[in-house]
Amino acid sequence: MAVTLQDNELLVQFKDPGTREKAYTAIIRKYQERLYWHIRRMVVEHEDANDVLQNVFIRVWNALENFREDSQLYTWLYRIATNECLSFLEQQKRKSTVSLGDVETGLANKITADKHFDANKLEWKLQLAIQQLPEKQRVVFTLRYYDEMPYAEMSEVLETSEGALKASYHHAAKKIEEYILNH
Repeated sequence: MAVTLQDNELLVQFKDPGTREKAYTAIIRKYQERLYWHIRRMVVEHEDANDVLQNVFIRVWNALENFREDSQLYTWLYRIATNECLSFLEQQKRKSTVSLGDVETGLANKITADKHFDANKLEWKLQLAIQQLPEKQRVVFTLRYYDEMPYAEMSEVLETSEGALKASYHHAAKKIEEYILNH
């Protein structure tokens, strides 16, 4: 089955028990890399990103039959991935019984522990700056900056108004700029 199939064709094939698994595999192939990087930017570590991605695709398998197609398939997938990331980060906070600030410091420490880390390179400073953002701003910044998701689609994924998202992105960009200039 070619990855070039349109989402609506894949959804039709998924609803047919005879082609369900092939359609599901094609959906995974089509979206797994984009979803992986979206998740990885939020949870930082490769192993955690893989675990979250696996949970996303389990949820997709269980819920795809009931997908109403009110939104585009990838918007729905991003919503699931974002919710899984937020759940994962929430679990990390509960497990560690430390404050959110400590969890965010832990994420920043994971970045600096990377063997390729170079504090003088802008992309590393950007990653550290993103980890300093509050969770919601981090999600908005990641979707807009890396995934170049339009505010209208982001509004569907995060179930928030476009105006609130624009304000969040603006505040996040300001904080990142300040962090980069001062570090």
